[in-house]
Amino acid sequence: MKKITEYDENGFSTKYDSKYARTVMIILAMLVIVVMYVEGMLTPSLPSIAGDFHVTISQVSLVLSTYLVGGVAFTPIVGKLGDIYGKKKVLTAILFIYLAAVFVTGFSPNFTFMVVSRTIQGVGMAIMPLGMSLVREEFPRDLVPKAQALISAMFGAGFAISLPLGSLVSNDFGWRVTYHTATPFVFILAIVTIFVIKESRFKRPETKIDIVGATLLSTVLGLFVFALSEGPTWGWTSTGILALFIIGAILMVPLVAYERGYTRKKGEAIVNFKLLSERNVLVANLALSISGMAMFLSMQALTYRLELPVPAGFGKSIVDTGLSLVPFAIGVLAMGPVTGALVSRTGVKPLAILGAVLSAVGFFMQATLPGYTGILIYEFITGAGLSLLNGSMINFVVLTVHPKDMGLATAMNGTFRSMGSGIGAPVAGSLMSTFTASFVIGVGGGLTITRLLPSHLAFTYTFLAASVAFMVSAIVILYGKEVLGRGQSRVRASSRSELKAEDAPAQ
Repeated sequence: MKKITEYDENGFSTKYDSKYARTVMIILAMLVIVVMYVEGMLTPSLPSIAGDFHVTISQVSLVLSTYLVGGVAFTPIVGKLGDIYGKKKVLTAILFIYLAAVFVTGFSPNFTFMVVSRTIQGVGMAIMPLGMSLVREEFPRDLVPKAQALISAMFGAGFAISLPLGSLVSNDFGWRVTYHTATPFVFILAIVTIFVIKESRFKRPETKIDIVGATLLSTVLGLFVFALSEGPTWGWTSTGILALFIIGAILMVPLVAYERGYTRKKGEAIVNFKLLSERNVLVANLALSISGMAMFLSMQALTYRLELPVPAGFGKSIVDTGLSLVPFAIGVLAMGPVTGALVSRTGVKPLAILGAVLSAVGFFMQATLPGYTGILIYEFITGAGLSLLNGSMINFVVLTVHPKDMGLATAMNGTFRSMGSGIGAPVAGSLMSTFTASFVIGVGGGLTITRLLPSHLAFTYTFLAASVAFMVSAIVILYGKEVLGRGQSRVRASSRSELKAEDAPAQ
């Protein structure tokens, strides 16, 4: 006889179907791996994409940042649709949209087409918040942190698979083929989702969708991202760049005013000030936004440092670059299970702060421009720190908000992370395009061959910025209110004892 899932007053499972819960975890883990494969395989190919489309280092950062801008626009709306119509229905629809976007990106005839298709592909960022919400509904409170940590570990697994495999395919057959290799797996997982995953119990059909807020937010971010990407080409003091920055700043005023009013009247704003008034929600959003910016900023710089010709970089091929980034993925993968095993006992804050500090140290050491072996070591440290940070911090959100707000809260968390990440890539591109130097890269036919390439100072500044950002994240986390650990376990045990005493029959 099939077990019936039951929930406590906070929406956590008290009795659950362990077999089904494991199945959901496996499907979601596979989704994470596929999405990470699509994104990870792209990173070592950025210089090749720039060469194919004849764009600059700062302009090619749009390939990463517009995906994130699309995520900012789509994720909050998709999260709300999941609350209204059911998370399974919406997840299935998103998978097919993502499938179509991945498929057409591989046929991009020009850079503009690729940027547009990558923006639509950003809808894939909504997969994780929906999946996290489904997992949260299938597990009891004590198992939620372990499930979240396992999912975070899959990010590392996805990178560990995508970096060598994707770079190998890209090196031998071209970066376009990497997209074609991903589409069958996305299609299979979409079909599996239809037939295996059950619909969410929590729905709110009366909810309104804040389309105006999502549009304003993505427009503001898009203006800043485009200005940062084109700044080195147009000139930082040019009329066009200044206009983009000014218009973006001006639009922030009606955005904040509209979202505040929407929160007061309907309580369902994309940037929900009521949820942000929850200390843990605000802390998690700020910390992950800052760390997301640092991560994308540094990974793009690291890719170019590995692939640029000697002496500007290490002169690695696409394959060697992909393999060189694997230590970072191994660090993420290795610390995922450790985070899941420790977070319930140590609490969220100690592990999150440790993770932020480790990442800061790793990037600070990268800023010293070490040799090739040093790069690999510091990558692992950075990946381990990021895994600790992400795997523990998500619990600040899922163990604080009520289930009825879970779709909105996790979507807003994804929005803040995407906002930070979306800024990181063009900042890195701008630094590498602004701080340049002429390097002698060879001699041919009696002539000295020189090229204008990112200077060593550009990489130093980029990695230092990432290090500082992670230290700021650590400081922000200090203001969070602990939701796990021994103290919280005693509180929950005491509450259960009081409830049992109240329910006991009178003598």
